[in-house]
Amino acid sequence: MFSSKPTQLPLSIEPKQKRHARSQFGALCYRVTDGRIQILLITSRRTKRWIIPKGWPENDMTPGESAANEAVEEAGVSGKLRERPFGVYCYEKTVEDGDNYPCIVTVYAIKVKTILTDYPEKSERRRKWFNRKDAAKRVFEPDLARLLKSFDP
Repeated sequence: MFSSKPTQLPLSIEPKQKRHARSQFGALCYRVTDGRIQILLITSRRTKRWIIPKGWPENDMTPGESAANEAVEEAGVSGKLRERPFGVYCYEKTVEDGDNYPCIVTVYAIKVKTILTDYPEKSERRRKWFNRKDAAKRVFEPDLARLLKSFDP
């Protein structure tokens, strides 16, 4: 169960970038196997770093629905979405022209029920299950690593 009072860690945004921050929604996709929590990470398309599925807000979708949509498109998974956010983290997104933008990602937990063999970004990404500690070690963003380590459904 989620605590009635989640603890949010401080964000890490450079002062000069605060006015340029963008919002995204992310999916912390998990399953419980033999009593152990496993978290699904995917690779980013360009740099191949380990990340969680995430993306921009979508019209006519709640933030949680946007996160669940990214889980299907990027990781090929669906399941039970918790509409209450688990937490937030910050990262710097580099766009094609080389500019960097700070992004604040609101993260929603999804207990995976279905794993698709075919999904929209299958040819562009890898996906792999990790325990919480290993998942936290694999991601580049310190704020995301702290969220992954602290996750307890």
